[in-house]
Amino acid sequence: MNNIAGSKSSLTWIVHISVVLLVALWLFPTLGLLVSSFRTSDQISNSGWWQSMFPTEQNLTLRAADPDEAGNQSLIDGLYVVQGNLFGQAGEAEISVWGASSRAYNAYEIGETADLKDGETLSVQANGDYKWRSPIELSGRGQRVFVTATTPPEFTLDNYKPVLFSGNSTDSLAKAFFNTLTVTIPAIPIPIPIPIPIVIAAFAAYALAWMDFPGRAILIALVVGLLVVPLQLALIPLLKLHLQIGIGKGYLGVWMAHTGFGLPPAIYLLRNYMVGLPRDIIENAKVDGATDFQIFTKIILPLSFPALASFAIFQFL
Repeated sequence: MNNIAGSKSSLTWIVHISVVLLVALWLFPTLGLLVSSFRTSDQISNSGWWQSMFPTEQNLTLRAADPDEAGNQSLIDGLYVVQGNLFGQAGEAEISVWGASSRAYNAYEIGETADLKDGETLSVQANGDYKWRSPIELSGRGQRVFVTATTPPEFTLDNYKPVLFSGNSTDSLAKAFFNTLTVTIPAIPIPIPIPIPIVIAAFAAYALAWMDFPGRAILIALVVGLLVVPLQLALIPLLKLHLQIGIGKGYLGVWMAHTGFGLPPAIYLLRNYMVGLPRDIIENAKVDGATDFQIFTKIILPLSFPALASFAIFQFL
């Protein structure tokens, strides 16, 4: 009974588990990128995205307030003092150890006082409160403090601001998006105002599939041979050629490069597809007096839409 057609195999559960694993392999990296896009750079460099909902221990470089700014420095018991919180406000994180140098970031425990140059001292508390003291008036930038702290989960939209709302039009997402369209649309293999490369490939594929002329087999072999030319091998010679003829620094050179490397697979794919179309349709059209151009535009192209769509997606990617 187990061999009856239509009965379920006993190994169906293996297929289900395999599908779940494949979906997970695709889903988890995508989810990780999404979560990381809302995290700060310090959190990304110190913990994985799967820890984003939990407090994490990080090595941070913080800075005391600049003493030159009004209100930051005060005279207390004969010492000039700058005090505040390294995190901006208490309660955001908890410091375990700290240091005044990147080579000794764990030199001091909480509450200890560090001796700096010229009689200056610095003390740091667990919540980030600090006191920077000096016998002479302080100047310049605030003292850097290197801490190891346990920070709570933090999510921000700051990563998106320079991309979506950049003031410089050369590095904004909108500029990059239009650059992408400018490069890809002329190279998309569909009949558009700039018909490259698929229109050229479609004409060539039809000729190689249904028209008899001397050397057709050699041309087919050459097209197949061009499929093995590595793109990386030809980039530098191609760039030098484009620079010599004056199209190396514009979109025209990019369009021509995409067209050149897109034609061999396009011709090969479309030719193999067109060869499989019913011969009777084409012969009947010729009997009715249709020219090769009419057969191509009114019969071959509509019937080849699946192949055209498939290669359009491939070429766009």
